[in-house]
Amino acid sequence: MKKTFFYPLSLLAVFQINAQNRSEFLLEKNWKFSRTEDANFMTSTFDDSQWQTVTVPHDWAIYGPFSPKNDMQNVAIIQDGQTEATEHAGRTGGLPFVGVGLYRKQFEIPQYSKGKKVTLVFDGAMANSKIYMNGQYVGEWPYGYNSFHFDVTDFVVEGKKNTLAVHLMNRPEQSRWYPGAGLYRNVSVVVTDEVHIPIWGTYVTTPVVNKDFAKVNLKTKINKASKNGNFVLETIIRNDKGNKVSSQKTKLSKFDQNEFNQDLIVENPVLWTLDRPTLYKAESKLYSNNKLVDTYSTTFGIRTIELKPNDGFYLNGEKTVFKGVCMHHDLGPLGAAVNDAAIRRQIRIMKDMGVNAIRTSHNMPAPELVRACDEMGMMLMVETFDEWKQAKVQNGYNLFWDNWAEKDIVNVVHHFRNNPSIVMWCIGNEVPEQGNGNEGPKRNKFLQDIFHREDPTRPVTNGMDNPKAVVDNNFAAILDVAGFNYRPHLYHENYAKIPQQLILGSETASTVSSRGVYKFPVERKAMAKYPDHQSSSYDVEHCSWSNLPEDDFIQHEDLPYTIGEFVWTGFDYIGEPTPYYTDWPSHSSLFGIVDLAGIPKDRYYLYRSHWNKKDETLHILPHWNWKGREGEVTPIFVYTNYPSAELFINGKSQGKRTKDLSITRDGSANKEAEKTFERQKRYRLMWMDTKYEPGTVKVVAYDEHGKEVAEKEMKTAGKPHRIELSVDRSIIKADGKDLAFINVKIVDKDGNFCPDETRKINFKIKGSGSYKAAANGNPASLESFQAPFMKLFSGQLTAIVQSAENPGTIIFEASAKGVKSAKIKIEVQ
Repeated sequence: MKKTFFYPLSLLAVFQINAQNRSEFLLEKNWKFSRTEDANFMTSTFDDSQWQTVTVPHDWAIYGPFSPKNDMQNVAIIQDGQTEATEHAGRTGGLPFVGVGLYRKQFEIPQYSKGKKVTLVFDGAMANSKIYMNGQYVGEWPYGYNSFHFDVTDFVVEGKKNTLAVHLMNRPEQSRWYPGAGLYRNVSVVVTDEVHIPIWGTYVTTPVVNKDFAKVNLKTKINKASKNGNFVLETIIRNDKGNKVSSQKTKLSKFDQNEFNQDLIVENPVLWTLDRPTLYKAESKLYSNNKLVDTYSTTFGIRTIELKPNDGFYLNGEKTVFKGVCMHHDLGPLGAAVNDAAIRRQIRIMKDMGVNAIRTSHNMPAPELVRACDEMGMMLMVETFDEWKQAKVQNGYNLFWDNWAEKDIVNVVHHFRNNPSIVMWCIGNEVPEQGNGNEGPKRNKFLQDIFHREDPTRPVTNGMDNPKAVVDNNFAAILDVAGFNYRPHLYHENYAKIPQQLILGSETASTVSSRGVYKFPVERKAMAKYPDHQSSSYDVEHCSWSNLPEDDFIQHEDLPYTIGEFVWTGFDYIGEPTPYYTDWPSHSSLFGIVDLAGIPKDRYYLYRSHWNKKDETLHILPHWNWKGREGEVTPIFVYTNYPSAELFINGKSQGKRTKDLSITRDGSANKEAEKTFERQKRYRLMWMDTKYEPGTVKVVAYDEHGKEVAEKEMKTAGKPHRIELSVDRSIIKADGKDLAFINVKIVDKDGNFCPDETRKINFKIKGSGSYKAAANGNPASLESFQAPFMKLFSGQLTAIVQSAENPGTIIFEASAKGVKSAKIKIEVQ
């Protein structure tokens, strides 16, 4: 009998700013910050005049400097069957994140008066936070990635300045990548009446959805209800145009346990989809004895998700394959400090590649990411932990497991269980418990049961990289979805042993490359290392445990029970400079499809050609500036969504290539096939014997009927002549937070890109903004992200400018020795 798992929608509560009887404001500016421990720092009378003044979100460690001694970790690795301990110099990025960070903020709460309630909300604080208000201890939350809140009513004073103090401590060996440091996410204050809807106090599901109507169930908590109170909740649902589409009033009975339960009908619902992410809003008005005491707003969408064994994942009744990427939380040169513009830029770049889902590896995401995915149409698999009770690193989550695991899950679920973009929870990543048949399955079930209790509407998975153990000890069988990290050649064996009849590639590929760097000869290699600490952008190098993109493509296309993949990773991130564990300088990963500067690598266009069927892709690699390689074999690859193409070098045809769709996963699974790139021939067009001669490379693409449909040229660049600038957005907001990302490159007099340029570029900013940071995507560069100059890497870099709060114009100028400078204008409105 075929069994179908059905998961209705649930959505997020978002606070309405300055609503009647409820107010919320951010604590952003004029924080005082110090790295020096002081036992009296939390007192109201403490003198912090000599401390640094900062704006939150704030990541103090991103300012460096880089050093191989920062969090040097001894890591056990297997070499030739023997376990050896090696020093990983750049494992966490070589940035000085270890130690204390002290924050103080004085502020008034004009909305507060006796009888009201005040709540502090921290979207994340790295790490081991201890919170004090007016010198008194409020509470703590050790896990740096999770959001948390405290009722501080008993500690605040009316009509005077209040002093908030935060003590943070990052331990050595608490992470396997750069975790960031400080109050790197937003801090807010919420003021309500005594009786109110608590933080994350609504829970919305849509148990019935069809084209005619959707039944919206809304469970709304109140913080307390007196025996003499007469409590009524009025809920109004509005569509994306603000029009009222449904409403209901409900009286709380003594049997409701302080929770309203309402069913509302939305006729002719517009569903939340990837192409049209329509959002609704529920306005909840709470009355006590006919007096309005709270107004709460919940933004949501209407959609369904469904899992069909041996078939796949369905969004709104349509089969949807996960074309996903894993993403760490850092924002490259901005560090871990949250910025909405930077997050949305990442999502735009990923969507253009064809990505439809993000895995928040390996931790709870920032609210800004979740909100952006809701609004931009990107699915999310929200992950919680990289480690359980059994340690991966000495001071990791193993220290908190016993007392905090359930609390952390409850917080993340209550925070995000209402977001339409979230379609799956992931409870772990490659945890050592996988191989522990006694404790592993029990802990797996313990966590999944909490998710099912708090949110029965979404499936739960786990990223498992020990396939033999987990299918033999019931670890995998417990899960709603079996998520396997790597080893796609074992999918068919795993499938034979698991009951779910579905397989998710929860982490795939780990192909490594450096933008614009090419190594010869072009050979498939694992853990290849070079003197320049780079990897080849021919996209043929990977880790010892992983593979190339096509190794996953072919499995997910040919096996009916696979539901998609999450590639490691969408963007490069700080830390884990594999394969250069022990080789300094190396401070950031090479896994990214996009580099640390947000510039796509060649691999971006390989994935785009396979995943983005709406837009044309026609990409040639490598570049064509190879002085000294004249006459030597220099293979040319073309990534395109067309089936065939013909290549010309200086007008001479190099032959026509057509993707070989006859190649199957069974027919390309041997070592000899790997050497000859058999799997790649199904997805790439490759000319392996072309020889370099300066001039013009031209590719002509043909459709399935042999008709010429597109062409592209690439020319050998002449002498560097001028700087060329382009910006992701020419108009940004005058809010003091918005960012514009400027691509900086050098071209010859005819506008041909100079791909081997490495000269230093200097930046100047005038007008309604300021210089923020820069990155060039070089994983071995130790240049400051914040200095107003940087060397190009493979001819390019990205400079970032930040808006002021006053409207006007930003003028950005880039200059370098020996070439013409360039300016670009950005409007601030």
